[in-house]
Amino acid sequence: MSSRLEHQPTILPRTGATSADRPPVPHGRPSRRSWRRPRRVSAKKIGLLGLFGCGNSGNDGSLEAMLVFLRRVRPDAELACICSAPDRVERNFELAAIRFGAPEPARALLRGLDRLFFRGPHKLASFIRAIGYARTLDVLIIPGTGILDDFGEGPSGVPIVLFVWCLAARLCGTRIAFVSIGAGPIHHPISRWLMKSAAEMAQYRSYRDTVSREFMESIDFDTRHDWIYPDIAFKLPVPSSTRRHCSDHMPPTVGVGVMTYYGWRSDSTSGAAIYETYIDRIVSFVVWLLDRGHPVRILMGDVADRRAVGDVLRRIAIARPDLPRDRLRADPMQNLHDLMCQIVETDIVVATRFHNVVCALKLGKPTVSIGYAEKNDVLMKSMGLGSFCQHVERLSLDLLTEQFTQLVAERSNYEKCIESTNLLYRRQLEQQDSLLASRLL
Repeated sequence: MSSRLEHQPTILPRTGATSADRPPVPHGRPSRRSWRRPRRVSAKKIGLLGLFGCGNSGNDGSLEAMLVFLRRVRPDAELACICSAPDRVERNFELAAIRFGAPEPARALLRGLDRLFFRGPHKLASFIRAIGYARTLDVLIIPGTGILDDFGEGPSGVPIVLFVWCLAARLCGTRIAFVSIGAGPIHHPISRWLMKSAAEMAQYRSYRDTVSREFMESIDFDTRHDWIYPDIAFKLPVPSSTRRHCSDHMPPTVGVGVMTYYGWRSDSTSGAAIYETYIDRIVSFVVWLLDRGHPVRILMGDVADRRAVGDVLRRIAIARPDLPRDRLRADPMQNLHDLMCQIVETDIVVATRFHNVVCALKLGKPTVSIGYAEKNDVLMKSMGLGSFCQHVERLSLDLLTEQFTQLVAERSNYEKCIESTNLLYRRQLEQQDSLLASRLL
């Protein structure tokens, strides 16, 4: 394997992407005065839409990064969240929150009638509710996350939610912004239409990588007025100490991020073989590390990953029953800050979830990605680590040990490469902050 560093920085936003001081009107969607309220001088109430509070630390990290920005530049604005778990969001972020859809009917008869009509009455009630709420907003922001893909989702999930809320906002004259979002793939044709239509209604769009913009172009979406800026999780504050000093005579501590992965559709029945193969190979790799003296920390990024963590620990206990406790750790994680605090205690990271990889790179840790989507590969290549990627469904243990060995041998060179790219990312995100503050808020 070549040891040459592959450092390709993220593409900056397109020069001249807009020609005026207002947000661009999407191509093919001329503005209609009848849809709009009188334009406000500045945003007084801002809504944030996404899969927040559901146990995915990456999604919640994106919400937190946007909240930090909004509370700094618009401390006078009222902030609210439209999400899947409002109770958790209110508790964790001290933020008013409502659920995506209308409440379920309280009476069993009404629930039965709703099912009889294929949930049509509930969908209509949810749309009417969305219009009523959107009228109170000046701006609706979709911050970060891979919101424009259908990983584990059918058309009746996130795709319809996104379409309904964007349509409601557009009808009410509320400005819409997709900020550093991930896009693609979207396999289901109905999901693709819903998500594409939702994105077309926005006055501002930026993608977290080139592959997201290229995917939108591949489905005949006009991206000429769109931008590319890094994932907004790169703006999150980091633990006070982000660098471990590992002595030369001690094996590096390795963080291994695992995921409860059942294939793109997240079907535990059809994807059972995928999951078992993945877990077996992760266990074999961790055992290989332990046998060579490396302390290991098992990392997770979603509450759903508890199953994978448990399976890995049980199988390692069987394979190495006499292993000292301090050689293998797996601590609970509530958010990205917890995850970063655990990553700080490592020297090298091998991870599957995208935001496990993001956090490791943000903290300057040389990383191997075992991803399930191209977004991992694009991020790794931008950090000069393009040779250290594998797909989770084609994971090769021999290649993984080879990649890990090379990464350890040239660790200091890769750390410098990661550090320079992190500096570039910070500057680019500052540019986007200025753009949002001046044109949208």
